[in-house]
Amino acid sequence: MPESRRNDLGQPVGWPLQGWTPPPRPPREALEGRVVRLEPLDPDAHAEELFAANAEDREGRLWTYLAYGPFDDLAAYRAWVAQVAAGDDPQFFAIVDRRDARAIGVASYLRIDPEAGSLEVGHICLSPRLAGTAAATEAMALLMRNAFALGYRRYEWKCDALNAPSRAAARRLGLGFEGVFKQATHYKGRNRDTAWYAVTDTLWPQLDAALTRWLDPANFDAEGRQIARLSELTRSVYEAGCTVSEAGW
Repeated sequence: MPESRRNDLGQPVGWPLQGWTPPPRPPREALEGRVVRLEPLDPDAHAEELFAANAEDREGRLWTYLAYGPFDDLAAYRAWVAQVAAGDDPQFFAIVDRRDARAIGVASYLRIDPEAGSLEVGHICLSPRLAGTAAATEAMALLMRNAFALGYRRYEWKCDALNAPSRAAARRLGLGFEGVFKQATHYKGRNRDTAWYAVTDTLWPQLDAALTRWLDPANFDAEGRQIARLSELTRSVYEAGCTVSEAGW
């Protein structure tokens, strides 16, 4: 990471952004992976498949840490999809399994700020078929890779501080912990403290290499079990990105 400089008054200042210009907003285009394809969310193309995939979560655990859901029926879910798919921020994607071309999850870019060079990933809802799979990791890698390829400097991940699976996913993916914002918001009639994670363009090349290595088919045995663990490959990036210790949170 570049070191800070001192101005003519001897005050420490940030390093100059030589040649950097604000990136464009992410285009509404599909992102192609080896096992998944991220398509701009469309109610006609995706709502029915997503509702069926989400219904495999019999207990409704998918919705605990989201500000909406669960949905009583397909009509209600389709109406929600139609509403959010029409917006520019958040910008939603359907995560489509390339094996059968069925949508099995969603994620979005949000708080898209080209002038600052920053955006966030969120509204992540992975059906039981997708959660915990290499396909889910590839989907997250595609979103990060696209953001930095466009020229963004900072990629954020925020979640309810009590959402242990989301926090574990951020760490595993190599995003550094930046702290917990107490009483940051509220939803579903309850308080939310928000945990912040992020990765910057200075660390992205190292993280991209780790993700590429982990997603390589050669990293999986004949039964599809990982050989090198992603958390081990990304640990140095995660630790470099932490601005405070996550111990005790």
